[in-house]
Amino acid sequence: MTKYGMVIDLHKCVGCAGCSIACKNENNVDTGMFWAHYFHETKGSFPNVNYKYVPTLCNHCEDAACVRVCPTQAMYKDENGLTLHDPDKCIGCKSCMHACPYGVINFNKNKPHRRWEETAAAIKGGTATSKELQEKTGQQLPYYNADRAFTYEGIRSKGIVEKCTFCDHRIKDNLKPYCVESCPADARTFGDLDDPNSDINKVLAQYSSQVLKPEKGTKPRVFYVRG
Repeated sequence: MTKYGMVIDLHKCVGCAGCSIACKNENNVDTGMFWAHYFHETKGSFPNVNYKYVPTLCNHCEDAACVRVCPTQAMYKDENGLTLHDPDKCIGCKSCMHACPYGVINFNKNKPHRRWEETAAAIKGGTATSKELQEKTGQQLPYYNADRAFTYEGIRSKGIVEKCTFCDHRIKDNLKPYCVESCPADARTFGDLDDPNSDINKVLAQYSSQVLKPEKGTKPRVFYVRG
């Protein structure tokens, strides 16, 4: 079986947040929620200051804490080791959120994308609002990627959790996760950790790597190099 993972080269990453924007577009992620996010830290005193920008996403851990604690098995591991979520089984208890050491699981407490019903025109009498676009096109939402719904709900319901899936709908079509494809600096490498000839293993062989919070023992499959 395939064992998917990702490497993020922090030397190449320019901190543009293009991965976060691409993820939102691909996965119909609502405002205020992030499947792909980041943290940053500044160390030292001027003029000897070091700034570090670290992109984050679900680590698809081998021993995923969210899967272990889910009372309904809504969080589960698939045959390729991806940590996925079944919205039909989710009861919104947030056990997975509390168990995840990385803070990458989101909870839908409001009706998703309601802002599109309320957006005003940027220019009075000129720019069309999202609501007008919605009415003219007849779509449920004015900006919506239907491909997301091939393997997971295109828009997740109020009262359940959601998170990164490594773009499992794209993987099934032999495509890379959209954050990988969209990175302008080619800072992300995705592939099969069980294939010794895969691009991801070539990067891991070239550089020493680290994972976030290794002391938690979850065995993340997102690795960072040249940090």
